[in-house]
Amino acid sequence: MRRLVPAPLVSLALLATWLALHPHFGPGHLALGTLLTIAVPLLTAPLRPATPRLRRPAVAAALVVRVARDVVRSNFDVCRTLWRGAQPRSAFVRIPLDLRDANGLAALAMITTVVPGTVWAELALDRATLLVHVFDLDDESAFVARYKACYEQPLREIFE
Repeated sequence: MRRLVPAPLVSLALLATWLALHPHFGPGHLALGTLLTIAVPLLTAPLRPATPRLRRPAVAAALVVRVARDVVRSNFDVCRTLWRGAQPRSAFVRIPLDLRDANGLAALAMITTVVPGTVWAELALDRATLLVHVFDLDDESAFVARYKACYEQPLREIFE
């Protein structure tokens, strides 16, 4: 069964979305939706990285709390800067990476993008350097040190 449906949650979500998008429910829509929910995960299986194995769930929980706190704090910081009409000191920052796991890098990309004021701009081909755009940067070396300590190091503990 696992060979036919390699990602059951993705298949279930696809079927639910397919049926929700069609106003009239019928056997044809159900059959076509079922065919798509089997075919799409099979065709996209080579694009998915290996299934991650979380090694430190407590670190993962702490990281989720940290990211949530940083999202709220950063939202206020960006709003305050814009509300005051202050000119932000935007900059591109190169961050050397020690993290190599594909799932960890994907999580780092999501974290970087969800925190207001930072945008993942580019990952070097060798995955050794990350280019991040920062909305308002005071001290580049302090930003790099904080980024590595707050986000990269916990992800290394979780995924590597």
